[in-house]
Amino acid sequence: MMTRRLFVTGGSSTLLSACVMQPTPSLQPLVAPEAEAFPPLPAHYGAITNEPYPIPAVPEGVVPPELWRQEVDNPFPLEAPGTIVVDPTAGFLHLVGVEGRAMRYGAGTGAAAFAWQGDARLQFCRSWPRWRVPDSMIARQPDLEPYSVANGGMDPGPGNPLGARALYLFQNGVDTLYRIHGACEPEYLGKRVSAGCIRLLDHDVIDLRQRVRHGVTVRVLPTQHTPEAAAVY
Repeated sequence: MMTRRLFVTGGSSTLLSACVMQPTPSLQPLVAPEAEAFPPLPAHYGAITNEPYPIPAVPEGVVPPELWRQEVDNPFPLEAPGTIVVDPTAGFLHLVGVEGRAMRYGAGTGAAAFAWQGDARLQFCRSWPRWRVPDSMIARQPDLEPYSVANGGMDPGPGNPLGARALYLFQNGVDTLYRIHGACEPEYLGKRVSAGCIRLLDHDVIDLRQRVRHGVTVRVLPTQHTPEAAAVY
């Protein structure tokens, strides 16, 4: 803590130096900071053309390497193989594997997801699902009424917020209305961007779907963020 003596002494020095003519600093041209250079993306983030709808390549230089799909040391050794662990704070989804390893994916989450944490059951999965907007969301966004459950939802394909795959999460046999799904824009990966679901790149949710089994536990960890971020949808 600055003492009164130090404050007075420092203040006197400042006043004294203000009375002395200081040399004019030379003006340096402003140089824009260089953009962070990422290494080239792995080949598995290239364009996918063997799906019912085309999936474009992930653009270079947008997704940080730590958010790329990759095998890592398992940070949750007490979890059974096959368990999915979502860490909203870090922006990661881990699929627990065997022999101390796990598959890690970058994940976008939303402010609404922070109201829900704990365990769910992966009840079933869908490829290129319809998006049936729940009534609670329509109450907040009436323009989504054409895609309500009663109206049959939104057709699958480009522009559908669920993307190429959706994994449906239940608790005690009841739909939580939360999903793990694709269609996360690369620039939002690892950020709070959705209305509460867990969003992966389409490339990654296709890979995840191939690895998971119905009935496994999905554990969403408590978040350390404050819920002030606005949702994209």
